[in-house]
Amino acid sequence: MVSAIPRLHFTLPLSLKPTKRSRNSLPISPSCSLSDASPLLRAAARHTVDAFVRSGMVIGLGSGQASGIAIQYLGQQLRDGYLKDIIGVPTSVVSASVAAKSGIPLVDYQDSSQLDFAFDDVDIIEEGTLIAVIGRQRLQGEESIIQEKSILNAADQLMFMVSENQYKGVLDGSIPVLIQSLNWMKTAEEIEDFYLGDAEVWRRPSIGQAGPLGGDFPVVTREGHNILDVIFTSPIKSLAEVAESLNKIEGVVDHGVISKYPCRAVITSESGLYIVDNIPTKTTWVFNHTSWQ
Repeated sequence: MVSAIPRLHFTLPLSLKPTKRSRNSLPISPSCSLSDASPLLRAAARHTVDAFVRSGMVIGLGSGQASGIAIQYLGQQLRDGYLKDIIGVPTSVVSASVAAKSGIPLVDYQDSSQLDFAFDDVDIIEEGTLIAVIGRQRLQGEESIIQEKSILNAADQLMFMVSENQYKGVLDGSIPVLIQSLNWMKTAEEIEDFYLGDAEVWRRPSIGQAGPLGGDFPVVTREGHNILDVIFTSPIKSLAEVAESLNKIEGVVDHGVISKYPCRAVITSESGLYIVDNIPTKTTWVFNHTSWQ
């Protein structure tokens, strides 16, 4: 358990100026649904690139709104000459598309791939441990929870980008679980029995409304698995314990819980941005908005 959570805490004005590296404001692509991004979300994405990305790195490119902004900003830094020799490893088809349009050279992930740094959006983060959940949203195209987790785990350094309401000490909601399609109902029943009274188990549909059986067209991932959404009706006390219990159930292939050490998260709040990590330390750094002017 982490004895103290170090924070880099700084506030930002709503009218953000470009960082020292960049001469231009961040371009937002309407096709990537980034036009509605808040100034703080853009600042979080820019800070992630400016603080952690260096020339010559192999970077895991996450999925989601903040990751899309970070990818576009990374591409801008390459075009402007502030960074060079960057190689991106996309976690999804969507992030690959944004990266290609931004001019970032890409390679496919291999099991032996070594990454210097990765960033990603996540659905929720456990306060203190920074254990996170990914994959709650319906997958698009050829996205893969397994690939996304593999890329994040292969990185030497990892940064999550989230809003304050996603960073919680008491967690709720669902956890996606990848299962073998054969005898899926037996696996679902075993999970439901294990969390009896604390969770419902629904098989995720590819179309139509969600339900316990997932309808006639359940999601089949590109690896050939079904997805069960374990919907907790009671607070989730420990994501580590949930992950450990799921790993022991026959038929479970993987799940959306990701635990990485060391790990950082940049969190947007009404007062600005703050950064937390899961490295034990008692040091606190404070920055105000003048650092960004």
